[in-house]
Amino acid sequence: MNDTLLDYLVIGAGPGGLQLGYFLKRAGRNYLIVEAGDAPAQFFRTFPRHRRLISINKPHTGWDDPELKLRMDWNSLLSDDPDLLFTRYSERYFPAADDLVRYLSDFAQAHRLRVRYGARIEHIARNSAFVATDQLGRTYRAARLVIASGVTQAYLPPIPGIESAERYNTVTVDPRDFLGQRVLIIGKGNSGFETADNLVETAAVIHVAGPSSIRMAWRSHYVGHLRAINNNLLDTYQLKSQNALLDGNVERIERHNGGYVVTVSFSRANEVKKDLRYDRVIVCTGFRFDASIFDPECRPELVFNDRFPAQTSEWESVNVPDLYFAGTLMQVRDFKKSTSGFIHGFRYGVRALHRMIDWKYHHVPLPHRRLPVAPAALMEAVIARVNRTSALWQLFGFLADVVVVDRAEANARYYEELPLDYVHQSELAAANSYFTVSLEYGPNHDQHDPFDVRVGRIGQGDVDRTGDSRYLHPVVRHYRRGVLATEHHVTENLENEWTGGVHREPLQAFFERELAIPVATAVNG
Repeated sequence: MNDTLLDYLVIGAGPGGLQLGYFLKRAGRNYLIVEAGDAPAQFFRTFPRHRRLISINKPHTGWDDPELKLRMDWNSLLSDDPDLLFTRYSERYFPAADDLVRYLSDFAQAHRLRVRYGARIEHIARNSAFVATDQLGRTYRAARLVIASGVTQAYLPPIPGIESAERYNTVTVDPRDFLGQRVLIIGKGNSGFETADNLVETAAVIHVAGPSSIRMAWRSHYVGHLRAINNNLLDTYQLKSQNALLDGNVERIERHNGGYVVTVSFSRANEVKKDLRYDRVIVCTGFRFDASIFDPECRPELVFNDRFPAQTSEWESVNVPDLYFAGTLMQVRDFKKSTSGFIHGFRYGVRALHRMIDWKYHHVPLPHRRLPVAPAALMEAVIARVNRTSALWQLFGFLADVVVVDRAEANARYYEELPLDYVHQSELAAANSYFTVSLEYGPNHDQHDPFDVRVGRIGQGDVDRTGDSRYLHPVVRHYRRGVLATEHHVTENLENEWTGGVHREPLQAFFERELAIPVATAVNG
């Protein structure tokens, strides 16, 4: 047994674990990352199965500002090394997964992160500290435990006979293995359609089934919904090329004469049931978190059909203190709304997590700068941030800057990139007056077809209707003693440049009004 007590034990050397390891090392913490594989990024050595990422990569943006460039670079981790960027590894807009594997391995090596490879954690207990045991019987003790291993177990819906079907993580990816076959794919996410797209040229018939409606990422603004790069099957379906979507429940899967008979209850045909014959059935229904390695007394509660650990606004387990989650597991807090499930989102979540635990456990104040309590100064600070920040851009509606007004000292403290839920539950919310700054889409933005010319947009000069903006735009809210007083929407802009008078002047007027109202009057009135 290793008697050394670590400050932090991080399980998993994927992008989330490496990103946290970078911040822990820079802060001088006693940490260790343990990884089951013999190198970083084990997930991306297998997935996506067809080896093309859907996270965009754009080296040529026309910008010189490295912060702005990160808006179009969805694969780089955050560091102080300007050369250690994924955009130097590929120029493909949708790059190869193997390039990401190379990049993450180089990141770990370049920063000399403390990683022990070949250490698969098989059991976690807790007494005075967390004790993790690997497959060789080695133990690791830590005051805090961070799980960054992602979702490692296949999620199988409760369909009788589903165990006889093939699975996304093991099915052959050679399209010629499906020549002339009838194929059913269960799952309407990117993995299902990625698999279908691979078979369009060789399979005789492809059906994609699932009870839920397809949600397009270009409409919902959630990049985990179906991406255009994977939706070729929709084109073949609508043009009647033998392929189809089955909207309804798969009720049973049976092996029959070397193939399958699948019972489907159709939701858009008055619940008609039909038995359909297939040569192959492939399950592409995603993955789930594996909580089986935890002792019952320190096993985290699960949510979303037991697929993810439940978490507080600090990404801490709701029932196990000092147990945290990093990487794609962070998506619980903005599930299918923002981007915490992806590198370009959780890299900022990990940075925020590190700042919060540095404050909580090591008494390092949250980073901030001082500003005069003057409407023009606050307006300029907000305008500068929303025109440059990548964090608020990527984690829209989830992360926010916070401006805490301290009238006694005649200044304001400007904090960057904290989860909105955390802000309202932290000591910051005890302030008499504070503002949050976020980038958000408008209400019901996903209910409108953005390509329909009949759907109007707010004009640049229409400052009276800025609250109706549907496209991404800055939102500034004023809270008095934790209670929302009012909010201001900066008018949307086609190129996301909020620099003109129509952006600055109304925002400065907003600050003038809000700062002129005494706190007691605003609260009691």
